[in-house]
Amino acid sequence: MKQIRKYTRPIFISVSLACWLFACVPGSNKNINEVADETTPVTSPKNDSSTRPGDELIIRLRVADFARWKKSYESNDSIRRSYGLTSYILGRGATDSNMVIAILKMADVARAKELTASQGIKKRMHEGGVIGSPSFLYFERIMVDTSTTEVKDRVLATYRVKDRDAWKTWFDTSRQARLTAGFTERGVGFSIDDNHLITIVFAVTDMRKAMEFVKEPGLKDTMAKGGVEGTPGFFFYHIVEKY
Repeated sequence: MKQIRKYTRPIFISVSLACWLFACVPGSNKNINEVADETTPVTSPKNDSSTRPGDELIIRLRVADFARWKKSYESNDSIRRSYGLTSYILGRGATDSNMVIAILKMADVARAKELTASQGIKKRMHEGGVIGSPSFLYFERIMVDTSTTEVKDRVLATYRVKDRDAWKTWFDTSRQARLTAGFTERGVGFSIDDNHLITIVFAVTDMRKAMEFVKEPGLKDTMAKGGVEGTPGFFFYHIVEKY
């Protein structure tokens, strides 16, 4: 079932096919085709240190050997659980299979941050073959689609917007255009640390077509008209495990 938060201050904006994806979509730190019709509001606490059962942690990192890293990652599941983190999705980059994305359900933001800042996790990641520094995104969901889909290809889109309410109106009014282009949102939300940093996970029916789409000339200008600031980030990946 899809869960949606209602937005106020509706602002009506006409949307072209290029606009829908990015002025209606969300860095550096939710999987990506059927959409349930039912909607349920999602309420989240205002205090970052309070319990937030609907939120997620998105981790992106590079590994030397995926099989070796996955074994190490799964062996530390009990440690993550003790910090309120539950493994949810594991994916590998579409263009670089050594790039990994791990999405975890997060019960408590403060506890999750405590773990990701610890020396223990740094040591375990090093032992598992992580190269360089991972990125962590603490993500507050405003929508999640849990309906069944056979599509395993995804794109994580992240970008900053000027006005979140105006952006959400644009996003909601352009859903059919996204469906026509083969994109379906599976998770929508924003960074807990910066509520103007939007994050969206799309399911995509044609990975090559999707990659070409985000490179279209003029897309950045089109997105800017929709309130998107700066350069958006896109990470294309395949789901390899759903826990």
